[in-house]
Amino acid sequence: MGALSLTVARPRSAEDLIDEDDYARDERLPYWAELWPSAHVLAAALEARDLTGARVVELGCGVGLPAIVAALRAADVLATDWYEDALGFARANADAAGARLTTRLLDWNAPPADLSTAAADLVIGADLLYEERNGPALARLLPLLLRPGGEVLIADPRRPHADGLIAPLTAAGWSHARSDVRHTARQDESGPVIHLHRLIAPGG
Repeated sequence: MGALSLTVARPRSAEDLIDEDDYARDERLPYWAELWPSAHVLAAALEARDLTGARVVELGCGVGLPAIVAALRAADVLATDWYEDALGFARANADAAGARLTTRLLDWNAPPADLSTAAADLVIGADLLYEERNGPALARLLPLLLRPGGEVLIADPRRPHADGLIAPLTAAGWSHARSDVRHTARQDESGPVIHLHRLIAPGG
């Protein structure tokens, strides 16, 4: 990132957190426990912005790095994840960084009825498209979260399922642009380039 330096705690081993019952029920795996390169790229993009007063929602926050950076840039941040344990780490990391955020458990396929009252200015996410089912779920969820003309920033390590998110939204009148960002974080199998997708909701 830029001038901001953060220490982020995470579980020692994601594999140790695998729950066979969770996987049998809905193929759930503890991806939240890793700090993925996409999270570094998204955090750097947020650090470069003035987010004063912006309502920001992070999807799949994991241990919370992008959400914390947004909060330190003066945004009003709601960090969400599918795992309660992830939210605990996000809160602890935010406290350690002196950042204020709120957290909420969120299943993308069954969002609570009151979630649409958030009317977010910006929805963010890092490496959310790791499974084919996630794109369509997010395409249904994002219109519930954003105000008209609101913005989405998703950092994605060139996974093959991005069209499942982008195609239905652009067909519904959303605008889309993509930047290719070379990162210097720990590389995984996806390589050194992250796609930063920017989507704008219609109606603004």
